[in-house]
Amino acid sequence: MRKLGIDYGDARVGLAITDELNITVQGLETILRNGSDKVILKKLDEIFEKYEVDTIVVGMPFNMDGSISERAKITEEFVHKLKCKYNKMKIETIDERLTTVEAHRTMNFLDVKKNKKKNIVDTISAVYILETYLNKSKNTV
Repeated sequence: MRKLGIDYGDARVGLAITDELNITVQGLETILRNGSDKVILKKLDEIFEKYEVDTIVVGMPFNMDGSISERAKITEEFVHKLKCKYNKMKIETIDERLTTVEAHRTMNFLDVKKNKKKNIVDTISAVYILETYLNKSKNTV
């Protein structure tokens, strides 16, 4: 069973998924929210038809001091929607502080053109979120 990582943002949502053995993580895509979660939930339905996923991991955007940000409250509402709709799946959150910074570093290292960065930063952030979750899971087993 695979794990799905979500970088939930105001305008865009990045998605990443593990391989079947939960060893590697690949970016799937970035979805434009267009002000609605319906677009995301529809895309998730399509993904769940294609892949066997047992866990959804959502990045939680805490403030740097660890306190709950306004964005984290909005993300919690999205997580609640996920728990209602996909109640048979394990749904977890993980601290996503600095994942966007790491994603930008990676893109700079790979010399990604400036006009392409906006379209992939959220997907790369979702990869980091899911990798962090996998690493944390391995260390607690």
